[in-house]
Amino acid sequence: MLRLEKSLGYEHNFYTLFNTYYEAARNYIYYKCGNIEQAEDIVQDSFVKIWERRDTLHFEKARPYLFTICNNALRNAFDHQKVVLKYRSTTTVNYKDNESPEFLFELEDFRKKFENAISSLSEKEREVFLLSRIDKKSYKEIAEIIGISVKSVERRMSSAFVNLRSTLGEHLKF
Repeated sequence: MLRLEKSLGYEHNFYTLFNTYYEAARNYIYYKCGNIEQAEDIVQDSFVKIWERRDTLHFEKARPYLFTICNNALRNAFDHQKVVLKYRSTTTVNYKDNESPEFLFELEDFRKKFENAISSLSEKEREVFLLSRIDKKSYKEIAEIIGISVKSVERRMSSAFVNLRSTLGEHLKF
């Protein structure tokens, strides 16, 4: 158990906290995201936040607070990644000048339908689908990133396919 001494001051308590929980917090985030550099960045930023709040923080309660900060930072990183993926998937493609206006209209119409179909998926289905199809992650990698089993990834992908096919039609190939 972590023992913190009031008389030794913030620096000593912070040093003790860092040495005691850095590796555990880093591993916790690494197991959730699958990227050691990202995990280290998140944990280091979390310790900076704890240091900035040292005047109001009870160091005896710092461990759960640290893990909460880390978890929230990882969620924010995932949310940011989703926005980047959405932007990347909606960027316009330069079409040849000889494409007919009807073709371009149908293509744009399909793109809008596809975006609506993706956005109509549940958050869990959308996350798995985009990680698989945009980021080209394997089911095993997705399972490690999200923190679920490979079977759960398979179920979510299957459900996403069913929903997309019902929205867009059976002729689609994934």
